[in-house]
Amino acid sequence: LASAIGRLACLRRTNVLFESAAAIVNNLTEARSKDMLKTAMRRYEKPQLLIIDELGYLPVDRIGAELLFQVLGNRYEKASTVITTNRSYKEWTKTFANDAVMTSAVLDRILHHCETVIIEGQSYRMKDRIEAEN
Repeated sequence: LASAIGRLACLRRTNVLFESAAAIVNNLTEARSKDMLKTAMRRYEKPQLLIIDELGYLPVDRIGAELLFQVLGNRYEKASTVITTNRSYKEWTKTFANDAVMTSAVLDRILHHCETVIIEGQSYRMKDRIEAEN
């Protein structure tokens, strides 16, 4: 679904960046260590649509959580963001280094103008495997 939204946005000549949450954290952590965080942060602030894939799939440390918070905070009310995750909002504290205050601030910004789409059922990626086993 997120890929389709991104593709449609591209067809409408919208600047789109699709990247996993882990890649964003890794890129920003590396940039921070090289004193290039401001430049690297622009990569995630600039697109009209940022698609963050697999948020919460891998745990992030405190610094990574703060960097994600900065990305989301900097985009708040300025540009569109799509987030894919297999975690409920209640579980997001684990994603943001078990920091309830930071998680609350992130959710406050995200939920203010969001549309939440919950897809239940078998994973699309598992479809072929399930069919092969039957």
